[in-house]
Amino acid sequence: MEYKDYYKILGVKKDASKEEIKKAFRKLALKYHPDKNKGDKTAEEKFKEINEAYEVLSDDEKRKKYDQMGESYRYYQQYGGEPGGFDWSQFANQTGGRSFTFEGDLGDFFNSSGYSDFFEMFFGDRTFGRRRRSGFERTSSLRGSDLKAQIDITLREAYTGTERIFRISNESIKLKIKPGIESGHILKIEGRGEKTSRDMQPGDLLITINVLDDPVFKRKGNDLYAEIYVDLYIAVLGGKVEFNTFKGKVKIDISKSTSSGKILKLKGLGMPYYGKSNIYGDLYLTVQIKVPENLSQKEINLFKELQKLRA
Repeated sequence: MEYKDYYKILGVKKDASKEEIKKAFRKLALKYHPDKNKGDKTAEEKFKEINEAYEVLSDDEKRKKYDQMGESYRYYQQYGGEPGGFDWSQFANQTGGRSFTFEGDLGDFFNSSGYSDFFEMFFGDRTFGRRRRSGFERTSSLRGSDLKAQIDITLREAYTGTERIFRISNESIKLKIKPGIESGHILKIEGRGEKTSRDMQPGDLLITINVLDDPVFKRKGNDLYAEIYVDLYIAVLGGKVEFNTFKGKVKIDISKSTSSGKILKLKGLGMPYYGKSNIYGDLYLTVQIKVPENLSQKEINLFKELQKLRA
């Protein structure tokens, strides 16, 4: 099995702080985001790899386990060991209990982000413990036990709505997720839990939705927040700037003498209200001025003239 160097993937040092790791992740996620690289399979795989690395290094417990494994693996290699002979089992999750299988035309129900075999072996606890995507947890009651699970969806999927198809006990179930759903929302599928005896009423399947962080937008309730980068000349003279929203590209009017930090409100371009039709939150864009680089001597002289005029 190939060892994955998550620090190298994110381009950070082994002693990097959480803030440094988060900053590196956001920068790379923006670069390789599927919306910016449509049809590029290499970028898509890179995006998945970046997310995988961030999930481990941003979690203290997972990072500690990963560091211990990495030290052992490097020590093993220093003495001429080959990857095939390394004892991975001492670090792998020991799973047990009842297992279930899933199938889906939109990606694995509990692994829709496309994690590698390396990740699943060490962090994919299929007993629904630390790795909550990959299994069920039982809760006791007088009827059949409820089964609990968690699935991850992107913010875009939360905006548009999505679905998952999975299999329990050789039966396919389609789960439809309405637009506007928030992290922590629990969906209940009645009668799809455990049934320990023929005469007992089955429990329910309880699915907790986890909406992943988006590299562009931050969500607060039904409103979205993002940054918009505006050319210096447009900020000074006024003009229009394009911005990609979840509804598509929009042209935004930038007033003359717009300062960095100014907040623009785009009504109705936020998240849809869950369970309601045609009601949306707003989108708030914070202006960031892009200062021109690699100025020619002529441009520098012109700016000096402007400086004198302003003085």
